[in-house]
Amino acid sequence: MKKFLSGNEAVVEGAMIAGCRFFGGYPITPSSEIAAHISARLPQVGGKYIQMEDEIGSLASCIGASLTGLKVMTATSGPGLSLMLENVGMAIQAEVPCVIVDVQRGGPSTGLATKVGQGDVHQVRWGSHGGYPVIALASSTIAETVEFTIEAFNLAEKFRVPVFLMTDKIIAQLREDVDLDSFKDYPIINREPASENDEFLPYRAESLTDVPAMSAFGGKHLVRASSTTHDQRGIPTSDPEKITFKNERLFRKIQDRADEICRWESDLQTGADAMVVSFGISARSAKQAVIEARAAGKKVNFLKLQTLWPFPDKAVQEASEGVSRIVVPELNWGQVALEVERVVGKNIETILVNKTNGLIIQPEEIIAKL
Repeated sequence: MKKFLSGNEAVVEGAMIAGCRFFGGYPITPSSEIAAHISARLPQVGGKYIQMEDEIGSLASCIGASLTGLKVMTATSGPGLSLMLENVGMAIQAEVPCVIVDVQRGGPSTGLATKVGQGDVHQVRWGSHGGYPVIALASSTIAETVEFTIEAFNLAEKFRVPVFLMTDKIIAQLREDVDLDSFKDYPIINREPASENDEFLPYRAESLTDVPAMSAFGGKHLVRASSTTHDQRGIPTSDPEKITFKNERLFRKIQDRADEICRWESDLQTGADAMVVSFGISARSAKQAVIEARAAGKKVNFLKLQTLWPFPDKAVQEASEGVSRIVVPELNWGQVALEVERVVGKNIETILVNKTNGLIIQPEEIIAKL
C-alpha cells in the first residue's frame, strides 16, 4: 500500500508498526503534526495519548509508561528538547527504553520556529550532564523516516536507552510516496522480560556490556527505578566498585556495540581526492552536488550518515582513505565536522559549509567548496 506521507506522518506510521502504545507530548512547531496524528491512531489499537503541561512532563510520562511495559514515544523540537534533558538523564540512569523524535529548527532559544536547522547534534549527545552515550538516528527521506522510527524503537528496547530520531522542519513537512507494505515483515525487537522463576534484580548484570532484563511495574516482581546511581537491586549506593561497574556498563553497552548500531550509506570512487559527508536534509543537497561534480569529471566520494551517535568512526575512516579534503555541509556551525576532524586527524583538510539562517544548503554551494 503506497501512501503520500509527510515526514511527521511517517514517524507515526513507523511508531505504529513498531508497537508504540503510549505517546506523551506537548505541541511545538514543527513537530506538532506527530502528536495530532498519533492522538487519532493510538486509541484504535488500545494505546494511550496524553498531552502534558510541558516537555518536562511529556518525557516524564513516557518514562512512567515505559516502566509499566509499554513502548513509548514523544516528539519535540530544540526548545522543548532543552526542557527534556533532565529526564533524558533519568532515562539513561534508570535504563528506561523510550523514543524521542527531535524535529530540528533554527535556534538558539525560540529561534526560527518555522525554519529549518540542524543544530541539535551535540545537544542530544552532551545535553544531559554526566556524558553517557545515547543513540541518535538521522533520516533524509520519508521512507527512511518510517524505517528509522521502527529502528529507534528496536534499539531502545534492545539497549534500554533513550533513542533519538533526528529529522528537521523540511523533512517533517516534505511529502514522498512510501510503500508501507515493504515494512510488513520488518523485524521488531521487544525488551527482554525477566524470568518469573529466578530471584529478580532490577539491574542484574554479569558483564560490562549486559543489558538487564526488565519486569513491568505492577507485575510479580518488586521493581525499583532510581535516578541516583544504584546497585543491581536498584538501591542507591556509594560503594566505589559498584558505582564504577554501573557507570562503565552504561557507557560500554552502547560504545562497545557501536558496529551493530551504526548505519550509513556510502558511494565511493576509486582514486577520489575529495569526499562529501552529510546527514538529514543537507545530505540531499550533498548527493546532488556529488552527482554534478562527477558529471564535470571530478572524482568524489559521498558518505551519508544515518547514525549520528555513536558516531560512525569506522565508516568515516574507511571512506576517507586516499582523499585530501572532506566537505561537510550542515545547518549549524560545524557540529558533525568536529567529529569528522576528530576521526581523520590533521592530515586531511575538513572544509565546512554552514548555514543558520533557516535556508537549506544548495548543491552549488557544496560544489564551490569541492
